[in-house]
Amino acid sequence: MALTKVLTGGIADDAIGNTKLALDANYAFTGTVTGAGVSTATSTLPSEGGAATTIVVQGLCKAWIHLTGTGTPAAVDSFNVASITDSSTGRYTINITNDFASANYTCASMVGNDGTTASAVGTAIDLTPTAGAFAIRNLSGGSEHDFTNVLLNFHGDLA
Repeated sequence: MALTKVLTGGIADDAIGNTKLALDANYAFTGTVTGAGVSTATSTLPSEGGAATTIVVQGLCKAWIHLTGTGTPAAVDSFNVASITDSSTGRYTINITNDFASANYTCASMVGNDGTTASAVGTAIDLTPTAGAFAIRNLSGGSEHDFTNVLLNFHGDLA
């Protein structure tokens, strides 16, 4: 994108206190702007270097949750998550609001206790995933454990 300068008359407040940029009568944009416009869900967009392309919808996270796993599990924040089922210590099922097209989606996770987490921790798939639910088992030292922070994100095609 190659643009040249814009001549301005300065920045001033209008009669009701809005700050505005005043353009001179001879302001000009020269050059060509490329890549501007509206992107749609089916758009294929180039990378910044222009070598690679991506279909916008394919790369978006379709569901995510940050939950507190101690006591009664609760969502701190989430997207496309209907509810959490507490199965037992360290075991939860995340119920998706808008189902995936199949059970062939991915989940990435991270768990911890606000800086006091032991080094041997992890999250495992607890039950066979379905299009609308994903069950996890959080482990610390080989035993199920309720962590303060459980973060999950899901990628795949929605139904």
